[in-house]
Amino acid sequence: MRAETREQLFSRRVVCLEKVVVRELAGEAILLSLDSEKYYSLNDVGFRMWTALTGSDSIGAAYERLLSEYEVQPQELLQDLDLLIKDCIAHCLLEIVPVASAEAK
Repeated sequence: MRAETREQLFSRRVVCLEKVVVRELAGEAILLSLDSEKYYSLNDVGFRMWTALTGSDSIGAAYERLLSEYEVQPQELLQDLDLLIKDCIAHCLLEIVPVASAEAK
């Protein structure tokens, strides 16, 4: 992520799309897209990232929370979050919205 892109992203929020069912199984997660009828899985770290992203006021807040929970280099966490967000958006599981829009949902 470029610095200006990171700042813009950090001020936005990630939300799970309405037609996605999320179920936890032994610390991991199974995601079902009702639109595509496809299943996806997240390991325990991926699911923790998911819950931090979808449960935080912003992507920046999720990043700070995860940085405090894991022994990880800041740049590595940025790359991992970026990859997870992009993959989930590509599979129609998440979307990025302005914070005000997320509060309205």
